Amino acid sequence: MRRVFFLLLFPFVAPLRAEDRDPAHGIIFCSYNVKNYLGPDQASAVRKTKPKPEREIEALIKVIAEIHPDVIGVCEMGSPAAFADFKSRLEKAGLVFADSEYVQGEDEDRHLALLSRFPIVHRDSAPKVRYPLNGTQQSVKRGFLDVTVQITPRYELRCVGTHLKSKLPAPEGEALIRRHEAAKLREHLDAILKENPAANLLCYGDFNDAKNQPMFSEITGVRGSPNHMTDLAARDAHGDRWTHHWPVADEYSRIDYLFASSGLLPEVKRETATVYRSDFWEVASDHRPVFVTIIPVEKRR
Repeated sequence: MRRVFFLLLFPFVAPLRAEDRDPAHGIIFCSYNVKNYLGPDQASAVRKTKPKPEREIEALIKVIAEIHPDVIGVCEMGSPAAFADFKSRLEKAGLVFADSEYVQGEDEDRHLALLSRFPIVHRDSAPKVRYPLNGTQQSVKRGFLDVTVQITPRYELRCVGTHLKSKLPAPEGEALIRRHEAAKLREHLDAILKENPAANLLCYGDFNDAKNQPMFSEITGVRGSPNHMTDLAARDAHGDRWTHHWPVADEYSRIDYLFASSGLLPEVKRETATVYRSDFWEVASDHRPVFVTIIPVEKRR
């Protein structure tokens, strides 16, 4: 009975299939931490890794198929074999992507990846990013994914994906590591915007920190400045913004974000920035996907 009531209040209207959407009228970009999409080739008792259970994979593919994104950036993708499996399952579910990017960072198990219905015309990912900390050189474990997608003949979308340090304890201090990683990401974004201040730049991913932490101000930058990145502040049908559930503490938090540059912001339908609420989200992952609609507007040169 409760479910019927929910559906009456918030009816789910499935978006048009990606292949049926005219890019000029809007494309859907989705960011999703897919929670340990590890393949059998990654099983290791030493690192305590094991393949993602079939039940979780089936739920995950179902969630993505309901959103039917044109471009999807994911965190915690496993080995190249696991990524191939992921793409194959999506294709069987009716989601066909023309191009992809996979970043082999220094994390042995979990990686960044992206799938696009449109061709990737530039690849500027940074798998090895280092910074000094306590007299030693540290690495951004997952690196940064950076691709430019050709949405229309005269419209490009630059996508920069990240998965910052988790909240698991580290000798150097996990919060300090995360802040350094965020600073390196900001340097990466600034370099892009220095070269092209009008770039259609979208930064996304799992930032593993709340809005009131240094990470957030590091990424957004100075409000009103040319390089400011705007938080798209996605929410679900109930108005809830949380994207992650930590079962150990039974804690719900917003740690997955979409940030848009000033060049991209006018083309973002901000009211469509959504944290997707699914009946089986918790089976698929400990995160919920975040997506938004972008309407390409070809700028005069």
